[in-house]
Amino acid sequence: MEPMAGRTVLITGATSGIGLATALGLARMGAHLAITGRDRVRTEDAAQEIRASGAGRVDPFIADLSSQAEVRDLAEEVLQTLPRIHVLINNVGGYFDTRHVTADGLERTFALNHLAPFLLTNLLLEKLNQSASARVVTVSSNAQATGRIDFSDLQGERFYSGARAYSQSKLANVLFSYELARRLKDTSVTANALHPGVVSTSFGAEDPATVQRIFLPFLRPFMKSPAQGAATSIHLASAPELAQVSGRYFANGHPKKSSGPSYDQAAAARLWQVSADLVGVDCTLTDGPPDSPPSSLANRRELPTKIQPRAPAGPPVIVPSHTATDAAVRPLHSPKI
Repeated sequence: MEPMAGRTVLITGATSGIGLATALGLARMGAHLAITGRDRVRTEDAAQEIRASGAGRVDPFIADLSSQAEVRDLAEEVLQTLPRIHVLINNVGGYFDTRHVTADGLERTFALNHLAPFLLTNLLLEKLNQSASARVVTVSSNAQATGRIDFSDLQGERFYSGARAYSQSKLANVLFSYELARRLKDTSVTANALHPGVVSTSFGAEDPATVQRIFLPFLRPFMKSPAQGAATSIHLASAPELAQVSGRYFANGHPKKSSGPSYDQAAAARLWQVSADLVGVDCTLTDGPPDSPPSSLANRRELPTKIQPRAPAGPPVIVPSHTATDAAVRPLHSPKI
């Protein structure tokens, strides 16, 4: 029997790179795939490629996850379409060398890489909890090791660096995953984060750093292929021995210690609340800050209360892109460096 038969997997950013390779790998294991992408043609083409690999049902969904309205629309469509969600893989992400502001008035790296998975996961938590032994897998990066959560300038308004914004968002992924694991202690849902490795894809090509443009062509022969980069995501989504493992960080298919700041539970709780405020949801806590490290999974919080949307604070301020192509219409690529 195929190991993922009867299980539904939702993967964000699955039109190319690691996301598509993850979908192809899980499809071959018998999973029912649901994928998201920003461009309808690319998403439909990816769905067709997955079906051609021998997969059964593949459901494509279209959404720009840097927009909170589109994240909410996506969640609503997913909830109406999928009876169960056994695995949610938060895979979409981006790197932007220059500062962009989303339609919600937020810095795009933080909005896409952290707030989008935070909001989508919360909107789908009830469905995940209703599904047998569900898993939330969040694709982070080894860049989390150099990340710092600057609560005084989360949006990079005073100072912006593409590398700094990216590493902050990847640390936020790990903090989110650990905090989510604590909150899901008494449920059937697990939460883990991972580093896929340095993978040869078009990641960051939309707005690349100078060093990326110069050196990347020389480094590509030494990078992982998308299939190799997807291996840890596939492992976390499917391995039977990981059914009860939660609150861990993985690399090359094995648990690995993440950076020191990623274990700061006060920072994780603060980031959770700040994120809830930024996306306009109420996530009521049922206990105080936990006292043990994420790896022990003790003193975790209950599931957040039902999502309650709030009215937006005001009109966004749009900063023009410095790229030659409108970033709003170009599909993002999923792999992480």
